[in-house]
Amino acid sequence: MTGDAADEVDLTDPVLASEAELAFEGALRPRSLAEFVGQTRVRGQLQLLLTAATIQQRTPDHILLAGPPGLGKTTLAMIVAHEGGRPLRMSSGPAIQHAGDLAAILSSLVPGEVLFIDEIHRMARSAEEMLYLAMEDFRIDIMVGKGAGATSVPLDLAPFTLVGATTRAGLLPNPLRDRFGFTAHLEFYDEAELEQVLARAATLLGLDIDREAVAEIAGRCRGTPRIANRLLRRVRDYALVHTDRADLSAVRAALDLYDVDELGLDRLDRAVMQIILTRFGGGPVGLNTLAVSVGEESETIEAVVEPFLVRIGLITRTPRGRVATPAAWRHFGLASGETALPIDDL
Repeated sequence: MTGDAADEVDLTDPVLASEAELAFEGALRPRSLAEFVGQTRVRGQLQLLLTAATIQQRTPDHILLAGPPGLGKTTLAMIVAHEGGRPLRMSSGPAIQHAGDLAAILSSLVPGEVLFIDEIHRMARSAEEMLYLAMEDFRIDIMVGKGAGATSVPLDLAPFTLVGATTRAGLLPNPLRDRFGFTAHLEFYDEAELEQVLARAATLLGLDIDREAVAEIAGRCRGTPRIANRLLRRVRDYALVHTDRADLSAVRAALDLYDVDELGLDRLDRAVMQIILTRFGGGPVGLNTLAVSVGEESETIEAVVEPFLVRIGLITRTPRGRVATPAAWRHFGLASGETALPIDDL
């Protein structure tokens, strides 16, 4: 291990080591669009939006960031605030369960502030309806009193920019989605982009790692920078304990130890595939049956496991259930057992 971080921090002190890890986490996040790797089209669109707002001396339009977890939605929200020199307020949909929660946040915003709401699709419906007027007219109506004597008191808000992040854009009601001036759809990263992410993180971490080893990690992290950085830290740990540097053999040994195979499948992914292939002969298998068989919630299978397996072509979805593809049989080294499906099921 080399690098300034390792030289300056006493890793035998748990407090200092923890602080160093937190500092590393913060340093991993780019502070400008120029530093941000990947999402080329989205970066160009955001740059135009922010530059135009600066020229016109106004707050940028509201922004919706949609895409799977770990692709940089929170980082982009921070960049929107940093590049405009504006303060940032962060919250999340599950934390806003009443209209009063949202009213307290909105009424305390300063002019030009960026409000980031993660998982915005999980806000309470009453809060969503209050947000309509706030986004459009920078105003909210607060009900005072109860029953027949209740009155609505308008409250003007400071102009602000709302940045909403969601992993399930389809769950947002149309009136809310339509009030965003710009919607960005984040895509999974290719291996070349992930290698850039990993090389930057390795430098910040002070990890001496081979180029082939970086490529190996990039091929196993499911197209997701968050997973790439997490796997890199596990490789760092392995190199710290077993060897002086992270070469290809060390990376493979570390990832094998943590049950990440050459396609990026983890323990749960493989459990799902083994159930489909061996217990149900390749499928079709219903979602609930599959969830019970592996001992997980159906929401976990549908939102976490299934999208990746479909994307890399190991399963397909049919009206009758999930079906393993020929590629799945080959990957797991099992005898081909796929059965022909009726035409109307394909």
